[in-house]
Amino acid sequence: MLKQPITFIVDWCWRHGAAVALAYLLISGALGYYAVSHLTLDTDQAHMISPNLPYRLAEQALDKAFPQNAGTLVVVIDADSSAKAEDAVDRLQASLEPRQDLFRSVRRPPEELLFRSRGLLFLSEDDLTALSDRLVAAQPLIGTLAQDPSLRGFLAAVDLAEQGVSRGQTGQETLRPLLEQLDLPAAAIAAGKAPKAAAWPALFGAMAEHDVAQRVLLTQPVLAFEELVAGHGPSAAIRQAAEKLGLTVQNGFKVRLTGSVALADANFATVTEGTAINGPLMLLAVVGLIYLAVKSLRIVVSIMLSLVAGLALTLFFGVVAVGSLNPISIAFGVMFVGIAVDFAIQFVVRFRDEQEREPDSYQAMRQAAGESAAPLSLAAIATAVGFLSFVPTDYTGVSQLGLIAGGGMVIALFVDFTLLPALLALLPPKKLTQSMALPWAAGDLWLVRHGRLVVALAGLGALVGLGLTPSLPLDFNPLHLQSKKTEAVATFNELALNPDNGVFSVDLLMDPATITAARARCGDHPEILRCLSLADFVPDHQTEKMAIIADLNSVLGTTLTPQHVMAPPSAETLRQSLRQTADRLGAGGVAEHMRQVAAMDDHAILALQQAVVDTLPDLLSQLRRMLALQPFTSENLQPSLVADWRAADGRLRLEVFPKGDMERATDRRAFLAAVVALDGGAAAGPPMSIEQSGKVVIRAFLQAGLAALAAIFVMLWLLLRRVRDALLVLLPLVVGALLTVIACVVTGLAINYANIIALPLLLGVGVAFNIYFVINWRKGVTTPLQSPTTRAVLYSALTTGCAFGSLAASPHLGTASMGLLLFLSLGLSVATTFLLLPAWFSILPKIKR
Repeated sequence: MLKQPITFIVDWCWRHGAAVALAYLLISGALGYYAVSHLTLDTDQAHMISPNLPYRLAEQALDKAFPQNAGTLVVVIDADSSAKAEDAVDRLQASLEPRQDLFRSVRRPPEELLFRSRGLLFLSEDDLTALSDRLVAAQPLIGTLAQDPSLRGFLAAVDLAEQGVSRGQTGQETLRPLLEQLDLPAAAIAAGKAPKAAAWPALFGAMAEHDVAQRVLLTQPVLAFEELVAGHGPSAAIRQAAEKLGLTVQNGFKVRLTGSVALADANFATVTEGTAINGPLMLLAVVGLIYLAVKSLRIVVSIMLSLVAGLALTLFFGVVAVGSLNPISIAFGVMFVGIAVDFAIQFVVRFRDEQEREPDSYQAMRQAAGESAAPLSLAAIATAVGFLSFVPTDYTGVSQLGLIAGGGMVIALFVDFTLLPALLALLPPKKLTQSMALPWAAGDLWLVRHGRLVVALAGLGALVGLGLTPSLPLDFNPLHLQSKKTEAVATFNELALNPDNGVFSVDLLMDPATITAARARCGDHPEILRCLSLADFVPDHQTEKMAIIADLNSVLGTTLTPQHVMAPPSAETLRQSLRQTADRLGAGGVAEHMRQVAAMDDHAILALQQAVVDTLPDLLSQLRRMLALQPFTSENLQPSLVADWRAADGRLRLEVFPKGDMERATDRRAFLAAVVALDGGAAAGPPMSIEQSGKVVIRAFLQAGLAALAAIFVMLWLLLRRVRDALLVLLPLVVGALLTVIACVVTGLAINYANIIALPLLLGVGVAFNIYFVINWRKGVTTPLQSPTTRAVLYSALTTGCAFGSLAASPHLGTASMGLLLFLSLGLSVATTFLLLPAWFSILPKIKR
C-alpha cells in the first residue's frame, strides 16, 4: 500500500535533487528562523505537572493566600559575630529594597524579628529566672563594661575578677570565661592570624544561646521564565550589592543564596553546563558511527544535513503546537536525533545493499525505497503512537515532549524520503567493495540450535524482572538531581539540619474554628515535632514573667545606664593595661599572649580591642531592650507577621514540623499521614510535593506505557494482519524493559524526574528495531543476524547509545543518570532484539507473506 507512493516520492526527489535541496534550504531555514525567534522557555517547575491535582490545588491556594511566600530567593549571611551578621543583613536589605525592578519584596522573617525583640517572654518561667540570676551575678562585669566599653574596661573587669579569686570572694568559674574570651583573639594576633570576635553571649548564658552569627533575608525576585536561569538578574544584583558593602570572605562574611528560585536556577544552569560537555561528545559519536555504518563521508554529510533540516522543522512544529518549551520538552532534540538517525541509517544501508546488485544508483535507490517503505513507515507510525500516548497524562513536561517527539517522527520519515535521496543524488557516494551484511553466520547458527534455551532464559529473566518491579528504586526528590556541592543545595541542606528552620515543614490552610482543635491533635502523632500558628506568637504567663523582668530591672537598670561613659582609650593606654593585667595574672598562656600583643604595633593592639569589644554595644543594647519589655497581645503583632499567618479572607496557616528524616520515604509517608489526620484537607510543602509528584510521574508513565503498548499492538495487528507478528514486535520490548528493572535494582540506579524520559525513547527505538526484524522474517529472511538490517540496527543503536551515553559526563546528576539509564536500557533492548527474535523465529512455524 505504501510502496508505490513512497517509491514515486523518492524517485521524484532523486531526479529533482537540486530543486528539493533548495526548497528545503529555504523552507527549513525560514521556519527554523521563525521558531528560534519565537521560541520561549518556561523554566517554572510548577508548570511541569498538571495544576488540577489536589496537592497542586493546595499549593496554589496557599500561594494565593500568602503571595509573599511564593518564589523566594533566600539570602543567608554568616559573620564572625551575631552583631556583625545583624548589621550586615540590615545594610544589605537597605541596599536591595530600592531595586523594585528586580525585587517585589525584600524583608527579614517577621518571626525572627519578633523573637529577637521579645524573646525573653517566650522563655519558661524557670529559664527566665535562671537567666535573671546569672545576669545579677554578672552585675559588676556589666557595670564596668557599661562605663568603659573598651578593651581597657574588659581588662579592668578581669582584674576585678582576679582580685575576687585571690581573696577567696569568688571562684575560678567567674574568671575562667573572661580569660577564655580574651585568650582566643590574643593568641591569634600573637601568631599573626586574623582574630575572631569574642563570644559575649557565652558569658551570659541562655540570653543568646540560640543566637548564632547567621541572618536570613527573604527576597521575592522578579523572574524571567523565558530564560533558562530565571533568577539570574536578581541573584547577580544580590552578589554585587554584597560585594559593594564589603560583605566578603576577606572581611569575615559569607553570603549564600538558596530557596526555591536559587535551587531551580542552579539546576538549569548545571544542565546548560552539561550541554557544553556532552554536546561535542554526542556530535562526534553520531558522525563517527554513521560513517562506520555507511562507509562514505558524502552519505554522512547527507544524513547530517537531513537531521538539521528535520530538527528545524520539528522545532517549528513544537513552537506552534505548545508555545513555550519546558526543561523536559526541550529534550525533543535528543529524541529526534536518536530515532531520526535510525530511520536514515536503515534507509541508506538498504540503498547501499541494493548497490551491490544494481550498478545504476538511480535504480538502486528506487529498490531501496520500495523495500524500506513498509518497515520505516510502520516504525515511524508506531513510534509516534508511543510518544503521543504520553500527551493525556498529568505530567505536563513529558506530555509536551510526547506531542513534539510524536510529530517529529512523522517529520523525520518525510525528510528521509524526500531530502535524503535528493542529497544522495547531488552527493553520490562511491560504490562499496564489501558487503553490507555482517559476518555473523555463527550467531545465526547458534540461535537456531539453541533457540528454545534462549527463549526460556529470556522468560526466566522477564519473570525475575517482574518480581523485582516493586523493588525498583525510585527517587523523586528534585534536590537529588543536583550536586550537593552547589551553593544552593549545600546551603539548603545546612538549613535543613536545624528543624526550627522549617525547611521540610508542611502548611495547612484552615478556618479559625478548626485550627485550635487541629493544633491540639498535633501531640497525638509522634511523627510531628510541633505545630505553629498565629496564636503561638503571643506568649503565655506574661504577668509572672514581667514580674521577674521588673526585679531584674531594679538591679541592672542603673548599671546599664551610667551617668558617665569613659572616652575611648589610646593604643598606648591599652598597651599599658595589657602589661598590667598580664603581670597580675603571672605566667601562663593568656598572660604570655597578652605580653606578645603589647609588644606589637598599635594596629595589633587595636585589632585585639575590636575583637574583644566589637560586639559589646550590641549586647548592652540588647540588655536594655530586655529590661524595657512590655506585655503584648495579638493586636500588637507586626502586620507583616500577621500577614504571613492569616490570609485576607480570615483563614489561618498551620505549619507542621516533621520529627523524622524527610529524605527517607517511610518517615516522609508517616509524617504526611499524620498531617492529613489533623484536618483531612489538602496540605502543601516539600514533603507533600516530593511524595505526590513522584506518584503522578509513575502513574503517568504506567498509564502512557500501557496505552502505548495497546495502541501499538492494535495498529500492528491491523497493518501486519497477524496477532502473532504484532506480539513478536512487542515481546522483546517488554522483556528488555524487565531486564532493565533487574539492572536498576542490582546497580541501585534510581528512577527520577530526569532519567524517566528514557522510557519513551526506549519504547520508540525498541518498537522500530523489532519491526525491522519481524518484517524481514515475514519476507523469508532466515539468517537475520547476517542481514543488512542488523547492520543498520547495530550502528543505529550504537549511535543512539553513544550519543545518549555522553550525557553521563554531565555534571548535572539528573542528566548523568539519564545518560546511564538510556545507555543501559538501550543496550539490553538491542541485545533482546538480536537474541530473542531470531530464537523465536527458529522455533515458530514459518509464516509466509
